[in-house]
Amino acid sequence: MRISFLLHNAYGIGGTIRTTFNLAQALAERHDVEIVSVFRHRDEPLMGAPSGVAMRELVDLRRGSPNYAGDLPDYRKPARVFPRGDGRHKQYSRLTDDRIGAHLRSLDADVVVGTRPGLNVHIARQTRRGPVRVGQEHLTLDGHSYRLRRELGFRYGLLDAVTTVTEADARAYRTRLNLPGVRIDAVPNSVPKPTVTPADGSGKVVVAAGRLTRVKRYDLLVEAFAKVVAARPDWHLRIYGSGDATGNERDALTALIEARDLKGHVSLMGNANPLEPEWVKGSIAAVTSSKESFGMTIVEAMRCGLPVVATDCPHGPREIIADGVDGRLVPVGDADAVADALLELIQDDDLRRRTGAAALDASMRFDPARIAERHEAIFTELVERARTRGPRGALRDLALRLRGTAYGSAYALRYLAAAVLRRLRKA
Repeated sequence: MRISFLLHNAYGIGGTIRTTFNLAQALAERHDVEIVSVFRHRDEPLMGAPSGVAMRELVDLRRGSPNYAGDLPDYRKPARVFPRGDGRHKQYSRLTDDRIGAHLRSLDADVVVGTRPGLNVHIARQTRRGPVRVGQEHLTLDGHSYRLRRELGFRYGLLDAVTTVTEADARAYRTRLNLPGVRIDAVPNSVPKPTVTPADGSGKVVVAAGRLTRVKRYDLLVEAFAKVVAARPDWHLRIYGSGDATGNERDALTALIEARDLKGHVSLMGNANPLEPEWVKGSIAAVTSSKESFGMTIVEAMRCGLPVVATDCPHGPREIIADGVDGRLVPVGDADAVADALLELIQDDDLRRRTGAAALDASMRFDPARIAERHEAIFTELVERARTRGPRGALRDLALRLRGTAYGSAYALRYLAAAVLRRLRKA
């Protein structure tokens, strides 16, 4: 098969980039695979280009490049196709509308895969008839704004399939969006086998990793670790990751560490790439998020042989961790429960090593080769089905496109009227 991925920016850092690279590289062992990046702002991908995968961009933003597009007039005009409800809308433009559309109308592939809602909408609206259209959802339906959920409801009907990273989210798409004829499957993200020797459970370190944002609830983890230190002052907590440009969350965590007299016990380590050597210096991983769309760091830690203490938040952790077997699930927002679960593993060397070994075994189901096989089976079935669609499929597509145009026009008028009304009130 010829498989084409459409990615927001293959030259940055992020979980969607990482899991797309993992999947594309695994599929490239048996198929012709390309990644088309909407944007390119540096010469080489920061996360390393996947081997065997062709890569190209649609909008080159490298100053000094002969194809630099940042000065083109349409680059400054707001996008009309990319949905306003997608959080990346301001980065898209009339130029991206045109270039993504031209790419999709001329695409020579059996399957085209979008990797975020806005790009899935482009694929639904602009892909020529022929390629199978698949929209990947790396966030959750509940995590999307009301405006975006409403648009997905009348645009996603033109897709052949939607894949989510958890079964809980797949159920939400099946029950809450009216998408007859659209296949909806849950396929988790993949994590490659680490290049380092797994942790042996002897390091007196708890490791956490991810962006320093409020939703990760590192404040809760620091509070929990104060109780851990009171019982076991020989253990340390290392938190890897950086925050937004303001640095507010890092400053707040630094102040909390000082207020709880944890300096020397809790360290904000900044970014580490690769992270695998840092995971294996620890013996336990901690995830205290209030919500997770999947939980890549949980799988990454397990693949390094660490049991994970995680909050039982929507949606990912409970589909990854078997509570009491390869990790622990605790109530969301409960610092005492986090501390107690950590101490249970810290105080029992045999339990910690046994749970870590179980985590390592369980994590093998997330190997890229296994995950690629699941995607491959979906793609193969959809390609076969597409060959037999015939005129009825064309009529269905036409009806859905007309419905989407009608809904889109109605909502555009509604927002225009609301904007005019706001201006009149201010006047």
